[in-house]
Amino acid sequence: MESIQLEVHGSSDAKKATSPTPDGKMPSESRSTPHEIQKYLGRISGPLLDRIDIHIEVPAVKFRDITTARPGESSGQIRERVVVARQIQQRRFSGRKVTCNARMGSRELKEFCALEETTMEMLKHAMTEMNLSARAYDRILKVSRTIADLAGADRLTSDHVGEAVQFRSLDRQFWL
Repeated sequence: MESIQLEVHGSSDAKKATSPTPDGKMPSESRSTPHEIQKYLGRISGPLLDRIDIHIEVPAVKFRDITTARPGESSGQIRERVVVARQIQQRRFSGRKVTCNARMGSRELKEFCALEETTMEMLKHAMTEMNLSARAYDRILKVSRTIADLAGADRLTSDHVGEAVQFRSLDRQFWL
């Protein structure tokens, strides 16, 4: 069954996985009508979705993709990048109550997530077109900072912000 993985940060981290349709299929494969899908997904409110940092669609893997050897990063390489990114965050927030990018407040967002004008314009356009909230804006900046850390970049670029925006698009694609 395909699902959507949702992670909510709060006093205790919680993960939420849900199927995007009543029959557990992706909308393009479902026998449900668009109205039935909207009604099904309407149970998850916009304010709840705004509190979720990353929305990821996990489609079914085709047999040929499983059996075809493709070059890419190994799990060990990815783990190493994550360890380095966490070390960067520990140094960044040393001496502060904040421990990682996900926990940044408005002061840290201004200090560590400054955007160049062209990147700000791109983000403004995405926010307007996708009708995203102020809370979603903060989430995009936090995820952008993490993407930049994983890439070893000191400054946020339009590539980092664009990738983070893509992680917000799922809620607007299915839930509105």
